Amino acid sequence: MIYSIEGTIKHVDGYHVVVSVGPLALELQAPHAASLLNGQQVVLATYFHWNSEHGPSLYGFASELDKKVFLMIIDCPGVGPKLGVAALAQLGVKDFLDAVQTNNSKALSSVSGIGAKKAEQIIVQLRDKVTKLIQSGIDLGQSAGLEQWATVSQALASLNYSRAEIAHAIKQVSEMQAGKEATFDQLMRQALGVLMRQ
Repeated sequence: MIYSIEGTIKHVDGYHVVVSVGPLALELQAPHAASLLNGQQVVLATYFHWNSEHGPSLYGFASELDKKVFLMIIDCPGVGPKLGVAALAQLGVKDFLDAVQTNNSKALSSVSGIGAKKAEQIIVQLRDKVTKLIQSGIDLGQSAGLEQWATVSQALASLNYSRAEIAHAIKQVSEMQAGKEATFDQLMRQALGVLMRQ
């Protein structure tokens, strides 16, 4: 299977890009297509998808992390590649992971094609996978906040709080902290405060 491609951007239209690879020109769908320019040299991680109605499709990603998160998204029941591309294009990897980690269904439902109910389903399906991904040490760039939430979640779990309680507390604290810097101790105290008030 095609693992990655290296070539020159020939055309960009919406999420569709055409990449010239030697004598071949391949059409891919790429969440970050808007940032690509004609004539630009690229290396894209790829995913080949087969649909019984529409046949084969090729997807291109700026990094292995983008591809990994895309595959997590489309692994959710009722979520196809079209929604996966839209989620990464409109939110980006970091904000998508942050939305799942902090139970922010409002951010997810801002993506075209994802309503409130589907956003909740995606959060339930991916919460544990996102936590494991963050704890695996994968490079998320400016991701200190995500790592902090993962640590808070883990600490609350060690205190025998249920997943639902932890998700509720993290959602409440993330709303209180929107746009502010906070240490792990501050987040933990606030989360425990929320849980004690329940």
